[in-house]
Amino acid sequence: MLIFFILSFFLGSIPSAYLISKIFYGVDIREHGSGNPGATNVWRVVGKKPAVITFMLDVFKGLVPVLLAKKYFVDANLTVPMFCGFCAISGHIWSPFLKFRGGKGVATGFGVFLGLTPMPVVFSLAVFCVFLLITKLVAVGSIAGVLSLPVFIYLYKMPDSIIIISVVLAVIVIWRHKSNIKNILHKKND
Repeated sequence: MLIFFILSFFLGSIPSAYLISKIFYGVDIREHGSGNPGATNVWRVVGKKPAVITFMLDVFKGLVPVLLAKKYFVDANLTVPMFCGFCAISGHIWSPFLKFRGGKGVATGFGVFLGLTPMPVVFSLAVFCVFLLITKLVAVGSIAGVLSLPVFIYLYKMPDSIIIISVVLAVIVIWRHKSNIKNILHKKND
């Protein structure tokens, strides 16, 4: 079981945004735009196509550990898959390959919860899209989406442990967006 947690962390820690930007565009994404090694900054700095690929890879980093753990560790509370997912998100946010500085965890968290609780994630994605359309700010959409996730998980009567981990993810994502929140409060772009 421990090996699954370790592998989940290291899969999550693969810095997709950094690798795509550096290998294909010769750009260290951490030195441009917001400096965040995530899909939104890739979009701003090198373009839409590499951003979509980054997003998909980051989702994959969260989804794969959960699906593998669900296959090999069957339990009604999804404890092992949930902790594998948490390890993947942690690896993404605190990547040892980037001196423990990584992305904000939204796309990888999306992949994790897509594997754990697909329908609540679909509804949270809808919330993200609505707030993105209204505000035109990815940070606002991300925060709204992640805040809505525990509510939808609760409504779907998922285990309490998954509700708790979704609240923990929401707190981490909001904390990781603190600079965006300051900019929004001061009427700057995210």
